[in-house]
Amino acid sequence: MGSFSIGHWVVVLAVVMILFGRGKVSELMGDVAKGLKSFKKGMAEEDDARPGPPRPLASLPAPPRDTPETGTPERTGA
Repeated sequence: MGSFSIGHWVVVLAVVMILFGRGKVSELMGDVAKGLKSFKKGMAEEDDARPGPPRPLASLPAPPRDTPETGTPERTGA
């Protein structure tokens, strides 16, 4: 009782064609296709806008360390 047979679908299709006409149905399908195309384009642009992988921590500069004796930043290299 819950499923529709092919006869049911033929009747539904005939009613839709009578109510909307052939031109309206093709316009609706064209609008649906344009919407899908726009959605896919938006998703592709979103994927392009994503940043690359994060940099490893070793390549980031280290902040200065406080020395236990003086409490001032330790200077290296000079």
